[in-house]
Amino acid sequence: MIANDCGTGTAPAAVPATAPEGFPVQRAGHREETPPTPPPAADPPTTPLPEEHTRIECFPEVTAHGERISALDGLGLPNPYFLVHERGMTDTTVIDGRELLSFSSYNYLGLATHPEVNEAARDAIERCGTSVSASRLLSGSRPLHLELEAELAGRLACEAAVTLANGHATNVTVIGHLVGPGDLVIHDALAHDSILQGCKLSGATRRPFPHNDAAALDAILTQVRHQYRRVLVVVEGVYSMDGDIADLPALIEVKRRHGALLMIDEAHSMGTIGATGRGIGEYFDIDRSAVDLWSGTLSKALASCGGYVAGKRSVVEYLRYTVPGFVFSAGMTPADTAASLAALRLLRAEPQRVARLAENAALFVRLARDAGIDVGDSHDTPVVPCIVGDSLKTLRLADALFQQGISVNPILYPAVPEELARLRFFITCEHTPDQIRHAVTALEHELRHLTTARAA
Repeated sequence: MIANDCGTGTAPAAVPATAPEGFPVQRAGHREETPPTPPPAADPPTTPLPEEHTRIECFPEVTAHGERISALDGLGLPNPYFLVHERGMTDTTVIDGRELLSFSSYNYLGLATHPEVNEAARDAIERCGTSVSASRLLSGSRPLHLELEAELAGRLACEAAVTLANGHATNVTVIGHLVGPGDLVIHDALAHDSILQGCKLSGATRRPFPHNDAAALDAILTQVRHQYRRVLVVVEGVYSMDGDIADLPALIEVKRRHGALLMIDEAHSMGTIGATGRGIGEYFDIDRSAVDLWSGTLSKALASCGGYVAGKRSVVEYLRYTVPGFVFSAGMTPADTAASLAALRLLRAEPQRVARLAENAALFVRLARDAGIDVGDSHDTPVVPCIVGDSLKTLRLADALFQQGISVNPILYPAVPEELARLRFFITCEHTPDQIRHAVTALEHELRHLTTARAA
């Protein structure tokens, strides 16, 4: 068996006795034939190549990025990105020794800073070290991995689950592996970058459908389904920019009507929606087997770092032996695995965290709307945008709130269209009603001040 932790290998987990045509098999006692020597190449052109083709720092996209950062400096505003937070983040954070009210992390349930989660991570390091030091296919599996996967599968009401070391890479590698040329991946127009990168990797045709519009998806598939072998529909449970929820019952009906496959990314919905935080399946009370693949990350409500995919046992077993992002990568670290396992168990034991999160999010949205703040379609989720519609104004608003002791991230073009530039508030169960009222009051005041100053 050949394995490569760097991710550059392409060999499968096992070589069949009779390899398909074109499959490079090397057998003991047989040397591969040396390919014929190619004819001498023509003399290379004497004109020097432009530096934008030969030096990375001269790539147009690299220089354009530098110009954008310089323009930010020219505005006299501090760079709001890569701030150093000096301790764990829940309802508050510390930057440059100063405590701020925080709406800038997705520690939704406060579990990433919970003493029991911290203790579980420390204990895992004592027992298993800091790394599993291998692909899990070979010698990287630990009992903790199996416990976490069983806990995830049970929580998702699926037959099996497998964990990977990175959440973004989970979508990339699973989508890239399951579909290919001749197939179609049709995804929500606001799908996360990990979904888009998986589409590119797969070689399948990629097509977006209008955000959360199952009728539009149905119309597109009515027109094009017959042109493709497999069709994979990919959506998110909770959309991380807008804080709205996929219309899962309608999507299931469309997928059944057209013989498509359905994959749900639960990154921001696991632990945050549903009566006990079991995600969008619990929120809509649907049969989980109606969805082919459930994926997600462990870095949001589940207090760690990594990803997972769950579904039928035969599908998960296939992925465990073949999906490149699992086979050719070291497994999750013991500490990360133990942290998520402890978080899941705390979530099961303390469902009131989910209820408190829902109350806090509803309070923030109600107060914001009462104050005339545009929070878009956010509902029933802890992701609440404040849509400003102007990148410069958004930067000034973020800085004004920062000066008042409130940390919230600006989301600018090209991450979102210019007219949808925004602040994005992440609510946690640890926020108090008074903190939420203070934040909305400050937000309303600074918005009004910026609008008045601009009009003048």
